[in-house]
Amino acid sequence: MTKAQKGFFEVFTDFQCYILANMNKGEVNGVTATHYNLVEYIYRRGKTTGKKLATDFGISAPAISRQVRFLLENDLLSQEQSDEDRRVFYLKATDKGKLLIDTSESFREQVTKQASAILTKKELEDLASLLGKVLTKIKVHVM
Repeated sequence: MTKAQKGFFEVFTDFQCYILANMNKGEVNGVTATHYNLVEYIYRRGKTTGKKLATDFGISAPAISRQVRFLLENDLLSQEQSDEDRRVFYLKATDKGKLLIDTSESFREQVTKQASAILTKKELEDLASLLGKVLTKIKVHVM
């Protein structure tokens, strides 16, 4: 690793640990970005089905089933059977799932305000642009 890479690695590690420490305040271990995105999607849009999630996220039905099973087991989602079609089950965010999303959003807002107080407007814009660029490229290579 170059000196610049080592510096980035150390800062990124500290930042990641800070985020994870605050995320674990929700007392849910093992929540991945996919889990979080699924709970947030359901929380914001209301109840939905696993089939709709698979379609909307472009993920296979078995993969969604594994993700949903974890979320149900950890009480982040609940499941209810449709009155109209007993074969259909709706997923909805539980109070614990809603708390995870609300806490995370509040934490991100807090960090954003703190960063805004530390950095100039230009520095904040540059940081957002650079992190966005890195994230976009990383997502392409991961998927």
